[in-house]
Amino acid sequence: MTTNILEVKNVYAGYIKDLNILQGINFHIAPGELVAVIGPNGAGKSTLAKTIFGLLSPNQGEIIFQGKNIRGLKSDKIVKRGMCYVPQITNVFASLSVDENLEMGAFIRTGSLRSLKDTIYNMFPKLGSRRRQKAGTLSGGERQMLAMGKALMLEPDLLLLDEPSAALSPILVNSVFEQVKAINQTGTAIVLVEQNAKKALAMADRGYVLENGKDRFEGTGADLLNDPKVGELYLGAAYKSD
Repeated sequence: MTTNILEVKNVYAGYIKDLNILQGINFHIAPGELVAVIGPNGAGKSTLAKTIFGLLSPNQGEIIFQGKNIRGLKSDKIVKRGMCYVPQITNVFASLSVDENLEMGAFIRTGSLRSLKDTIYNMFPKLGSRRRQKAGTLSGGERQMLAMGKALMLEPDLLLLDEPSAALSPILVNSVFEQVKAINQTGTAIVLVEQNAKKALAMADRGYVLENGKDRFEGTGADLLNDPKVGELYLGAAYKSD
C-alpha cells in the first residue's frame, strides 16, 4: 500500500476569522504523483495551496506531510521538510539576475550550488542562455520557468504550482506544461492548481474539482476529462467528450 506524501483532512480555512473559503476539503497525493486541482474562480484552489504551504492556518482539520501533522507550521519550516511553493505572481526577484534568483532559491543550503544550477539550466535551456540577465526583463514564460527552477534548487519531494500558465500565450502555455511534466518525471510530486483545466487534467495522474470550497469531484485525470458533468460545469459550454 502506497503511503501518501500529503493528506489534507477535513480542512476549513479562510482569510477572515469565521469566514471559511475551504469548507471541509479532503485531498491526498502519493509520492511522484501529478495531481491537478481545477474549478471555477472563487472555488478555493489557490486558498488550498496557500493553506497546505502554511501561508494560511486552518481553522479546522489536519494537514499531514511526510507522516507529520504540519497544521500551523510556518512556511520556512515546511520548506525544510521538503515542500516548495510557486505562487502565481511575484514569484521571482525582478532586480536580480537569473543566476542570483536560483541562488536565492537555495537559501537553506550550504556548500557549492554549481551542480544544482547546472541541473536547472539543463532542464530549462533558455534560462541557461540568460543567466546574467535581470529576471524582470524575462518574458512571462521565462519568468515562470525561473520560478519553478528557483523552487527546484531545494530538490523538494513535493512542489505546489499555483496557476503556472496564467496570462501566458498559448505557445508559452504549452512550453510551461511540458516543463511541469518533465519535473514530475524526475520523481517530484506536483500539485498543479490550474485554470487551464483541460490541459491540466490531460497530463495529471489524478484530479480534484473544487466548487464553493468543497472537493466536488475526484478521479483520474482521464476520467474527469471525459466526465460529462465535469465537462459541462467546468470545462466550458462547448465541451464534448471524445
